Amino acid sequence: MKAIATVGWDIGGAHIKMVVCNPCGEVTQVLQRPCPLWQGLARLQTAVRQMVKQLTASQYRHAITMTGELVDAFASRDEGVKAILNTMTELLIGCELWVFAGKQGLLPLEKVTSRHYPLIASSNWLASASFAAQKFGDGLFVDIGSTTTDILLLAGGEVKAQGFTDYQRLLSQELVYTGIIRTPVMAIAQTVLDEGGEVGVMAEYFATMADVYRLTGELDEAHDQTCPADGGEKTGLASAKRLARMVGCDFVAAELPRWRRLAGNLRSQQLEKIRRSCNLILTSSECDGVPVIGAGVGRFLAKQMAGQLGCPYLDFNASVTGQFPASTMDVADCAPAAALAVWLAVGGKTGVCNANGLNPDGHAADQ
Repeated sequence: MKAIATVGWDIGGAHIKMVVCNPCGEVTQVLQRPCPLWQGLARLQTAVRQMVKQLTASQYRHAITMTGELVDAFASRDEGVKAILNTMTELLIGCELWVFAGKQGLLPLEKVTSRHYPLIASSNWLASASFAAQKFGDGLFVDIGSTTTDILLLAGGEVKAQGFTDYQRLLSQELVYTGIIRTPVMAIAQTVLDEGGEVGVMAEYFATMADVYRLTGELDEAHDQTCPADGGEKTGLASAKRLARMVGCDFVAAELPRWRRLAGNLRSQQLEKIRRSCNLILTSSECDGVPVIGAGVGRFLAKQMAGQLGCPYLDFNASVTGQFPASTMDVADCAPAAALAVWLAVGGKTGVCNANGLNPDGHAADQ
């Protein structure tokens, strides 16, 4: 069979991520586009068409994972999975399509039935964590994205997940619903330190964590693809104005250092929330000292946290090879899509996935 380049897709509720590999499994392209899927499937169609225009070869094999089925445009997750797969089939007509079905690994689209929908729903974390387990063996995989944080223990080349559904993972704290861009500030803290005192935070959608990280100087413009809470500018001054509103103040330019300090306190509170969950998982597993493997656009927090936990830090980027323009997203920013693209390229039609419940050769186990 002729060697064909591969594309991994991660269809989220707010963004779509695409990673392209050559037939040798080397990454050649990484893209992300905003896609507010809660506004309807037309948003998905538009974003995917824009991204497909960036593909340069004549033929590709595609693999799909998702979290977008959760948006309230769909009556249920099963309905969302079906709608997203149908839409991607229409957009990628004539292409070979594979779907990541969680513990069953990569399945050819024609073999997917409704019984697979619960396995497909919100399983992108298992793709990236399984890939990291293969590459690094042992560690604590921490993917801090725009909206959520995934925390998975890796041991012996396998993902030691306690939960597989979002509900189970929220219980186990392997899913922490916090991210560096879309998370409302009111979801991070009820109080914040300001001017030597502790002040309550308004339960209003006035600001997001993107405002915090603009003021700390850690938010990459390439990652900043979500509209601010007030629909305003994505500048430090505009962010300071929004943060001031969170504690009932008007913003004046002379007080910019004040709002940078407040942003720093909110940053610390978010990092502590993630660190507590990481520490819980490490302590319960008696795996202290394993490396923290960072992925996602917020992995700079994972790197800092590794130091706090006394663990070495490894970056997901080290798990892949390839060359692509420095101005694009990093592979680690789009880890689930990268895992699928590489598996499809180097693992043949079935991919290679050693997560709990998967056969080592990537073939789907009957359920």
